[in-house]
Amino acid sequence: MSIGPVKCPLVTKLSQQAKSWRNHSVPPSTRAYSSLPRPYRFHTGASWAGKPAHPQDRKLNVEPFSKDSPIGRWRDHVLSRPNGNGRMHIGEDFFYIQEMRSQAVHGVSLGIADGVGGWVESGVDPSLFSQALMYHAHRYAKLGWPGEPEIDPTQDYEEREKVEGWELTPMECLELAYGGVLRENGVLAGSSTACIVNLNASSGVLRAANLGDSGFCIIRSSSVVHFQRTQTHFFNCPKQLAKLPVQNRRFRGSCVDPPSDADTFETKLRDGDIIILFTDGLSDNVFPTELVSICSLVARQYNYSPPPRKPPMPSSDLAQIESFDFMRNEEDEQVQTIAERIVHYARLCMLNKKRVSPYERAAAREGMYFRGGVSIPMI
Repeated sequence: MSIGPVKCPLVTKLSQQAKSWRNHSVPPSTRAYSSLPRPYRFHTGASWAGKPAHPQDRKLNVEPFSKDSPIGRWRDHVLSRPNGNGRMHIGEDFFYIQEMRSQAVHGVSLGIADGVGGWVESGVDPSLFSQALMYHAHRYAKLGWPGEPEIDPTQDYEEREKVEGWELTPMECLELAYGGVLRENGVLAGSSTACIVNLNASSGVLRAANLGDSGFCIIRSSSVVHFQRTQTHFFNCPKQLAKLPVQNRRFRGSCVDPPSDADTFETKLRDGDIIILFTDGLSDNVFPTELVSICSLVARQYNYSPPPRKPPMPSSDLAQIESFDFMRNEEDEQVQTIAERIVHYARLCMLNKKRVSPYERAAAREGMYFRGGVSIPMI
């Protein structure tokens, strides 16, 4: 996946290959299922870069989530992933990558959130909302199924194994995560766009829910077969989930959109598909055709001269709980390289004021003048 200002991009590649997963039990709702082959495997990578600091930026009096808090520990664990662009701060955006492992259905849930920077003028840290939203989304995704368990019609009901859990769609995950943020005492106010994608390893089906101007695209055979459209109230004002300060008339006219307004999408993936999740820091600076070129160049590099293997990241206490490895094989390294190259290229575009950017073109369509790249965080 890829991320923008440069915010964070998350890159996932699908390969049609059998893979064994450890069994995890999940709460209520028991179903009967039969063991069918799971032919799909997903390789993920992530990279990010926060918005460059500006001398006139307002200093916030709000404290970040404590390193000892559940959200703080999880945040630090996520940011311990390898990032070839250096130990750059992530800014107002955040993301999660969560393997969905039940006995019946396996898959991966991915999400990105772009905290709305306008809250800084009110003394609110926009990153708290996006971090809490992704924390709660990952928490629910860990317990859900990416799809209904598949049934072998040749088996009798008594022969099928029992499994606990429930199917969790991206829309439901977004709604549950938003409810978690509203109950979160550490988030007094804020808002964020969001995009959640679930990938089913049994069927190869992708399902997504997107609210605002973050999004994702699917690259297949050197062409973009899907590019998620943005949702805006007007130019540069995306739809967003929000939590407003209690009893403050100043924010009565603010944009507050329900999770149910999110656009949903579903498709069947193919072997070799590349899915890129991104915030607007990427889409405002990089054209879709340029993403295709970067993916093709990295694939060519690995085909002809694969780089030396990187050592795995040291595991933390939380890593043992979350149970996912950052680097497993060459394909994982390849998608990680794609994510890093995309962010690096987006940062170069952001600083180039002589280059026509997607944001400049969008502004021109609204009768506004803007030159060059736009400085915002990206994933």
